[in-house]
Amino acid sequence: MIGITTTITDCFFTLKAWNAQKAGAAAILIADSMHGPLITMDTPEEENDWSEYLQNITIPSAFISRALGYSIKRALTFGEMVNINLDWMESLPDRMESLQHPDERVEYEFWTSSNDGCGPKCERQIEFVKNFKAAARILEQKGYTQFSPHYITWYCPEPFILSEQCKSQCINHGRYCTPDPEQDFSKGYDGKDVVVQNLRQACFFKVANESGKPWLWWDYVTDFAIRCPMKEKKYTKDCADKVILSLGVDLTKIDKCIGDTEADVDNPLLKAEQDAQIGKGSHGDVTILPTLVINNRQYRGKLDKRAVLKAICAGFEETTEPAICLSEDIETNECLENNGGCWQDKAANISACRNTFSGRVCECPIVNGVKFYGDGYMHCEASGALHCEINNGGCWRKTLEGRTYSARIDDHSHGCKCPPGFKGDGVNSCKDVDECKEKLACQCPECKCKNTWGSYDCSCSGGSLYIREYDTCISKDFKTEVSWGSVWEIILGIVTKKESRDTWIRRLGL
Repeated sequence: MIGITTTITDCFFTLKAWNAQKAGAAAILIADSMHGPLITMDTPEEENDWSEYLQNITIPSAFISRALGYSIKRALTFGEMVNINLDWMESLPDRMESLQHPDERVEYEFWTSSNDGCGPKCERQIEFVKNFKAAARILEQKGYTQFSPHYITWYCPEPFILSEQCKSQCINHGRYCTPDPEQDFSKGYDGKDVVVQNLRQACFFKVANESGKPWLWWDYVTDFAIRCPMKEKKYTKDCADKVILSLGVDLTKIDKCIGDTEADVDNPLLKAEQDAQIGKGSHGDVTILPTLVINNRQYRGKLDKRAVLKAICAGFEETTEPAICLSEDIETNECLENNGGCWQDKAANISACRNTFSGRVCECPIVNGVKFYGDGYMHCEASGALHCEINNGGCWRKTLEGRTYSARIDDHSHGCKCPPGFKGDGVNSCKDVDECKEKLACQCPECKCKNTWGSYDCSCSGGSLYIREYDTCISKDFKTEVSWGSVWEIILGIVTKKESRDTWIRRLGL
């Protein structure tokens, strides 16, 4: 289903999606009513209007440009087949933009607020931080991502700096302001309290980042929300300081970063935050909270762990994704079905299929230091001096009756050759040679031949002794037809220099 909005205020994006789902739509694309860049959708302010259906929307929903919407409708009008693929890669910088990050790292920003008094929106925001912090820690500790938190402020116009409204919502003489949490100046905390706590969180990140532990920000924000909520009147510096000390971060440096919030001076950190709010290029202006920016592109999706992690993982170059991006609840392992169509050696349990976030690649592997070469689809072959260590060098090998034979050549040369006693190609098979049947051994008149796997046994009749090297039988009887001169000629021919004639006579039992 494709919907074309008439005006922005007709009804909320979420309500359109909910109505489409109730009507039986499998997915919905909503085209903008105006030309120009897309805006980031915010949650409806009227809680009662959306709370009953927002969490129940399950169909894929996307906001597209007016031009794209009308081009799709036009194609459908002319009876054309339209195939649409919803992919996070389409909402992030393309491959050329990703090459701007030579360290194979994804950079992302989270624009947020310490304010916990804005109802369900604030609750969902802190719930996301709690759920995502473990993944953020993994990504940051391993150097896969570079994260930075940000905070929105506005400034008070010069003529109103001394007004009660500006005094209660701003710090540093009207330079940095945030709306009153309860939208009521007469009760609860003021906007300036939120600005100070936001500044404290920003300074915490700055100090933690300088100490090489930027991921501690997620712990601090989570613990502060739990231990220092507004509703319990603990949204104070004292409570925040206790959380900071519990995490082992230098409190003195954080206080120095915050500075004097009553002074008529700029705060370098908040001034930089205001500059960052003005988007450049694909970044776009940041006007609502929360806003997530990945690789300089605003994320437009649900704020939950799985959806955000998928969006971050889509920002990595293929084959460089961290393991967390390849977990079962994030993506489907295409190598599990038919090995992804890639080469594999089942016997050695080696595969060229490499699972990635966006699919799979067929790439000859490196196993135990041995590099395989080939196209990765139909062929991969081990190379190098250690190639014989992988699956017996690709050669035939078999164990039977307590004996093991191999066709592997152990002189670091390339190829396989069946060992003596076998014949075959040396790769797929080596079959036993029946030396007795083929009359290759044990052929003397007194010899009795019995074939064995990979060899043969030869015995002599009449108690004679078989000499394998000469394929002959020697009688122990002095009346043998074979003269002793001939016997000793044979024996002495195989006697080593270190062995005496008497030793051989004893060994033969003569």
